[in-house]
Amino acid sequence: MYKLLIADDEYEIRYGLCKFFPWDAIGFRVVGEAENGKEALEFIKRENVDAILCDIMMPVMTGLELARILHESKSKVKIVFFSGYQDFKYAQQAIEYGVNSYILKSTNYNELIRVFSNVKRDLDEENRSVSAYQEKNLNFDEKIIYTIKKYVNEHYRDVTLEDLTKVVHMNPDYISKFFKQKTNQNFSDYVMEVRMKNAARLLNDVRYRIYEISDMVGYSNSFNFTRTFKNYFGMTPSEYRKNKQST
Repeated sequence: MYKLLIADDEYEIRYGLCKFFPWDAIGFRVVGEAENGKEALEFIKRENVDAILCDIMMPVMTGLELARILHESKSKVKIVFFSGYQDFKYAQQAIEYGVNSYILKSTNYNELIRVFSNVKRDLDEENRSVSAYQEKNLNFDEKIIYTIKKYVNEHYRDVTLEDLTKVVHMNPDYISKFFKQKTNQNFSDYVMEVRMKNAARLLNDVRYRIYEISDMVGYSNSFNFTRTFKNYFGMTPSEYRKNKQST
């Protein structure tokens, strides 16, 4: 899931986009919201963000000013303008500042999906290039660990050491010892960590019940899931969800 920030000075629009648009279906997760460009810029300095859906005309700092600052700092954050202004001069400046797309607020639902599907495609291509470069520059042991972690992140729901024997061509006991030696972390602890982080992500989506999330991250017993989640985060899944919603 790519991290998305939504910036708009109109609360109703911002709230609707954050809560009711199916971002997860097109590969995004809303990690924050801002009322103006200044708040958005401060958020980006604190948190990693992959994309911004941003209004143009906002108080304190406009979307165009935000885009200019990010462009001058050579930021890789993708920017999509979401505006009520159909004005060529805004579109022209948006292009000048490297904005990825310009959508009118009167546009239909499918256009928003189309634009962000294209943004996701661009992000995927960039990440593949970075991953290929990083993998190319790893030594043999680092490549094995990279491959194991990548496989776990893609198959965390039901991954086993036995599955990995077909991937890295080592027996299960050796994989376990090798992983511990190279990462100073037990393989089972790493799997649990990946599951818990994905559970936390899914808890942000109120469409899923907690027992459904439990199964989605590999726990058939929801009691075991709740206990593990509390040990990891210091609160139960329901407490975590309430805390996030109130925040």
